Amino acid sequence: MGRRQFPYVKRAQCLLAASVFVAIGSAEAAADNCARSREYLLGGLAGELPQAPDSYKQLFTICIAAAALSNVKDAFVLRDGGIGAIAKRDSVSATAATLSEFCQRFPRATLRFMNRAEQARGTSIGQLVQLSSGGATSCRKIMGLSDR
Repeated sequence: MGRRQFPYVKRAQCLLAASVFVAIGSAEAAADNCARSREYLLGGLAGELPQAPDSYKQLFTICIAAAALSNVKDAFVLRDGGIGAIAKRDSVSATAATLSEFCQRFPRATLRFMNRAEQARGTSIGQLVQLSSGGATSCRKIMGLSDR
């Protein structure tokens, strides 16, 4: 005799599989903007860069990791050496938890969340990479590390 499977179990399995594919797809889309911003910067389209090209290659790997954080909808490399991000949930507690996780993994980096007004403008990749991370508190400062 075969086991009887309840219809809701099959439906739950299908929903789980679909959510996994959606999560993978959204992480790949965010990683795509990491690649697009890196190519824009290293292609000379943002003008003279304040850092060496190798540092932007390292920032790309940090960007990919930031894009995979649970509260990050999109991420990109900034011209000034920070990582820009768009939060999925734009609340103080959600962004604080994301920033904490980011700084634990990358204590010498800076994560800058785009505010709602910036998101509403519908910025292009060229405009995104030009955003300044100067107003964002660096992980060095958050973690109490020296600026050396």
